Amino acid sequence: MNALALTGGSPVISQLGSHFSWPPITHATTKAVLDQLTTTVSIYDRSGVIAELEDALQEYFGVRHAVLTSSGTAAVHSTYAATCVEPGDEVIVPAYTFLATATPLFHLGAVPILADSDETGNMSVAEVEARITNKTTAIMVTHLWGTPADIDALLALANRHGLALLEDASHAHGATVHGQKVGTFGHTAAFSMNGPKPLSAGEGGFVLTDDDDVYHRVLLHGHYNKRCRNEIPATSPMHPYAVTGMGLKFRIHPLAAAIALDQLGSLDDYLNGRENVARYLCNQLGELPGIAVPRTPDGVRPAWYGLPLTYVPEELGGLPVKRFHEALLAEGLKEVDQPGSICPLSRFPLFRDPAPVFPHYPHRKRVAYREGQFPVAEQIWQHTLKLPVWHREEDLPLVDRYIDGLRKVIEHHTELLG
Repeated sequence: MNALALTGGSPVISQLGSHFSWPPITHATTKAVLDQLTTTVSIYDRSGVIAELEDALQEYFGVRHAVLTSSGTAAVHSTYAATCVEPGDEVIVPAYTFLATATPLFHLGAVPILADSDETGNMSVAEVEARITNKTTAIMVTHLWGTPADIDALLALANRHGLALLEDASHAHGATVHGQKVGTFGHTAAFSMNGPKPLSAGEGGFVLTDDDDVYHRVLLHGHYNKRCRNEIPATSPMHPYAVTGMGLKFRIHPLAAAIALDQLGSLDDYLNGRENVARYLCNQLGELPGIAVPRTPDGVRPAWYGLPLTYVPEELGGLPVKRFHEALLAEGLKEVDQPGSICPLSRFPLFRDPAPVFPHYPHRKRVAYREGQFPVAEQIWQHTLKLPVWHREEDLPLVDRYIDGLRKVIEHHTELLG
């Protein structure tokens, strides 16, 4: 290969524009949206495309209830509220996750207790157990980058201590553990359907549960009037609150629901394609020094929202990850990402001192995290480079160019030292 692009050589990829686009917008997607435009753009109850999508989600996941929301953040918020998380309660959440896994707890007056990662980046079962106190009411687990956490062990731990196990499965639509879909292990699960998620609505989310009371409370938290009056039985103690709900509106837009319903029909095909490409990438990149690829345990099938590569600087003469990433970008590998917003939450001012934005939050002294407090999460995050996972055979030539670019930088890494 020629010299590194960063030092004057030609880049491996000169293709302009995005190298990865999601979700796939087909003629069927366009027709679904146009058909919905001519039907209605506002749905107040569980009818039309809202009912169709919720029914389809219930069937896909094998659960009794699915409630659509305006975003994954709203879904997480409703999950906590419907599980009756109260002011002062402690909820154990991953130290390494997207911020919305934990931020709704501030609005409920509860306390996010961060737990460090295991070697996969997902939350460590041992770290979770070490943080359980008499104030703990729930454990919220994420499945980072679409790879399931140690869900069996976490469920056993939650049951042993009488805690609710909740799932933020926003990266993991269709991922399975021994054939059971992620999002069906816990008491309640929240999913995002924003832009790049495996199941996308553009913007949206949903909550899954088998519990009738949780279902009614999810409705009351983000819906009101017609939908709550129709679906919460008159015999329920919640029914008198149906007209007002809790005063929030988290309804998904019908056009977003139409996109998601169209996408759901192809989700398993997309996941099969991603699995093939992820396997190919791991086989090719796993032979290179300086890169460690994820290992998937037996019986686990990720959704491959992203492929997290672990950079190993000591195998490349101590070359800093920032310099390595800079060289990859110069080679035209524009989709190689150093994740920013998905990081150890202790890096954010909100988790060090919430008082300026939550002046009446009473537990600020219990939320005073600091950098370095979660060493495994910090180490993994600082050395993670994320690739998208393509899903089509026609994407393989581009995938090969990404492999060539990584190989080129690794083979020429000495030019970057010093």
